[in-house]
Amino acid sequence: MEPLALPLLISLVGIALLFDFLNGLHDAANSIATIVSTRVLRPQYAVFWAAFFNFIAFLFFGLNVATTLGKGIIDPSIVTPHVVFAALMGAIVWNVVTWLAGIPSSSSHALVGGLVGAGLAKTGFSSVVWSGLIKTASAIFLSPALGFFLALMLVLAVSWTFVKRTPFAVDKTFRHLQFVSASLYSLGHGGNDAQKTMGIIAVLLYSQGYLGSEFYVPFWVVIACQTAMAFGTLLGGWRIVHTMGSKITRLNPMQGFCAETGGAITLFIATHFGIPVSTTHTITGAIVGVGAARRVSAVRWGIAGNIVIAWIITMPAGAAIAACSYWLVDLFV
Repeated sequence: MEPLALPLLISLVGIALLFDFLNGLHDAANSIATIVSTRVLRPQYAVFWAAFFNFIAFLFFGLNVATTLGKGIIDPSIVTPHVVFAALMGAIVWNVVTWLAGIPSSSSHALVGGLVGAGLAKTGFSSVVWSGLIKTASAIFLSPALGFFLALMLVLAVSWTFVKRTPFAVDKTFRHLQFVSASLYSLGHGGNDAQKTMGIIAVLLYSQGYLGSEFYVPFWVVIACQTAMAFGTLLGGWRIVHTMGSKITRLNPMQGFCAETGGAITLFIATHFGIPVSTTHTITGAIVGVGAARRVSAVRWGIAGNIVIAWIITMPAGAAIAACSYWLVDLFV
């Protein structure tokens, strides 16, 4: 295959970084919704806090998730610039639609759906790496379930530990501890989510012969993706913050700490094993777990149900948009 002209390659890398920026914008709520809703930090300070830890995440995690996205969803040998462009269009369009609607859908699964849709449009079902896709699709259900369970257990453990403390003392303690939990969750978010775009750029470079015979993620790609995501986080995503922070259930600092810590542990585990999970799914499951620990009626199940529907349709929607984008590009270019 003849290498892609440099201006076109730079344009595709730019589109990938645009997706990463939108991912940070769209998913900023995952990192800051709880700490904002509990009024531990003002929104303008919370986004700086989250953006910083989003950026430095590459110092703490390997690149297993990037490898999964680069080689484990569709066969890298069928990747072309058209495939990459279509996959990114599927993810970006769905991100923008759900962001405008204030729906906390998954940027990660929109991108995975985009890859699958573009691959199917090019060569059919033979393009799909089924083991990687099944692992990723399973995480749609497993990551929120684990976040739910861990947050629920944390609330019960903390409630038992602080049973003799006054509500004022508990509130004061967890207002400080929420800085730690929010930092951990932002690290998990930056570690898992930014790697997805790294994988897309790396497989594009690999397919064009710029990485030689071995697939790897260049360091400049790591820094560029972490920077784009951090910058997106800085600009917030307030519609989704409102949904995540107050519409699902009301949180106090202790509950916010438990939700963020349960979500962070889930993300750390997934990132270690190279599973590209949804940070949106994870924190939503954790918030619901915290609310359910108080009482089942504390959770607005109608809102949570609408979010789950968005989760289910995100991957097919991203795939459909990507497939249409591929056919249009193939028709006119």
